[in-house]
Amino acid sequence: FVEGLMNSCNPVFIETGLRTGVEIMYQYFHKLGLMEKSGIDLPGEAGAIMHQIEDVGEVELATISFGQSFQITPIQMLRAVKLVSETGQIKKLKYEYHQNAIGRDVSDKMKMLLEKVVAEGTGKKCYIEGYRIGGKTATSQKLPRGSGKYIASFIGFAPADDPKIVGIVMIDEPVGAYYGGTVAAPVMRE
Repeated sequence: FVEGLMNSCNPVFIETGLRTGVEIMYQYFHKLGLMEKSGIDLPGEAGAIMHQIEDVGEVELATISFGQSFQITPIQMLRAVKLVSETGQIKKLKYEYHQNAIGRDVSDKMKMLLEKVVAEGTGKKCYIEGYRIGGKTATSQKLPRGSGKYIASFIGFAPADDPKIVGIVMIDEPVGAYYGGTVAAPVMRE
């Protein structure tokens, strides 16, 4: 699983999705705020576009598991990667969220795994020596499939063990290379 996450291996995500099941996956989508608008002061904020749970078969579950066949906004994605500032120096976005959507142990493990993505996996073009950075690459096909159009993205946070900053880079229809780790991660590094 760790190597699959580090290298964005879709079959690993599919197997994880099949083991998790659609009902549990959708419960977490709700807990993480992916099924609703954030409610921040942003005119025209869009909501997610998701399959109705009763319409999710094996193919839909497989593609959802590796991050395709649904649409969420960058704000929703950043919202799911929550920051907690003990010092109060970071201006907090105001929105309703579920306390303890995931347990502390899961959160700590994910931070460690996402640090490996940057240190050794597909996000290594965001690596900066001396800094602990966590993140995840993504490469999404645009509809219609087979059009050759993609969105390359990278979401990153630092320090990985105690995040204080989070950011997302999305590149719409990159020319040439189109993988998130190839074109979006270096932008986040900068």
